[in-house]
Amino acid sequence: MINILRQRIPFLFMVLLVQPAFSADTKQASKLPTTEIQSFVETFETIREGYVETLSDEDILHKALKGMVSGLDPHSEYFTKTELADFNELTSGNYAGIGVEVEMKDKRLTIVTPIDGSAAAEAGILPGDVIIKIDNTLITDLGMQDIVTLMRGEVGSTVSLDIEREGEIKHYELTRRLVEDASVTAKWLDTGIAYFRISQFQGDSDLEFYQAIDKLAAESKIQGVVLDLRNNPGGVLQSAVGVVDAFVDKGMIVYTTGRHEMSKSQFKATEKNTKFKQIPVVVLVNDGSASASEIVAGALQDHKRAVVLGTETFGKGSVQTVVPLSNGDAVKLTTALYYTPNGRSIQAQGITPDLIVPQATLTFDKDPFLVKESELKGHLGNGTGGKERTSADALSDIGELARTDFQLFQAVTILKTLPKLVQK
Repeated sequence: MINILRQRIPFLFMVLLVQPAFSADTKQASKLPTTEIQSFVETFETIREGYVETLSDEDILHKALKGMVSGLDPHSEYFTKTELADFNELTSGNYAGIGVEVEMKDKRLTIVTPIDGSAAAEAGILPGDVIIKIDNTLITDLGMQDIVTLMRGEVGSTVSLDIEREGEIKHYELTRRLVEDASVTAKWLDTGIAYFRISQFQGDSDLEFYQAIDKLAAESKIQGVVLDLRNNPGGVLQSAVGVVDAFVDKGMIVYTTGRHEMSKSQFKATEKNTKFKQIPVVVLVNDGSASASEIVAGALQDHKRAVVLGTETFGKGSVQTVVPLSNGDAVKLTTALYYTPNGRSIQAQGITPDLIVPQATLTFDKDPFLVKESELKGHLGNGTGGKERTSADALSDIGELARTDFQLFQAVTILKTLPKLVQK
């Protein structure tokens, strides 16, 4: 059986043995090990002749190539021509799906974050949820591209997810729709405090960010900024660099390094894009903040331009490069790691906030007994004519923000105490 295969591919076998393999450390040609090639040939023929289902040579080779690449790390992958087209569509920002960013974490398909405004977000799917089944298919041992294909489909079609959360299985029925998310939203939180939410880093997110700044600045003077990167799965590196550039006028923003010169790059701040040189900033992050959002948080933290508040980020600090092959297929290969200006690697570690503040629900004791001078019978009036305040007024100052988003409430509280914001 093995001899038959050797007779069919003698030329391929010979080429594999004599072709030089590129090395980052030496230009000297090297040969592939004959023992391992022999094992590959024997395994190929064993599958071809003995597997319970008939597989074409192309199918077997594709499975071998996919296994070889996916075995490197969770982000490297082999794409066929069709899969490459799907991947390019997915990264373009317009696609029909449920709107989740997923990663393999400890061999479990984990949701990094649902995209703002997506079907997944509206259904209540959360970062950290583990997908067990898509429709009737268990995701065990499926490749990432196969998983993405299962979740995508025609606009208006439905997909079911079985999700594990804190030991319980929850079932969701979701309707696929076109994912076209505006990446930047902006509003006022308080007098002088501007809020900017970046849900993901698309190709023009930095330009959207600049426009949002200009719009608010035209309305009133911006004295403090909350930059919300929670549940931001990342995206385009250049957009993240542009966002940092709005706060930093010089120095390193991020750099990458790998085995080859082509994987080494540096991105530095420019004065022309700086919009907030000294204004106090609080950056919100959580375990759904990944990749490009971690670059932004890490850079602002290293430059001491912001207080990073929230919980530790996801820790995705690797760079993937799509390398086209001569047959039209491609390899998405991890080629480098990101580093913050101070040389910290984000990979598998993430960004630790300056202030660890978990998301929480703020509640008050019922009918708290509070007595103020203004509530005493016969109290003296305010000599300057100021408005008298009751205990109910004091509680109302906590506001709805504290009840609905404790982390954001803490960010606003911090900004109000910083000297540059207090000094009008």
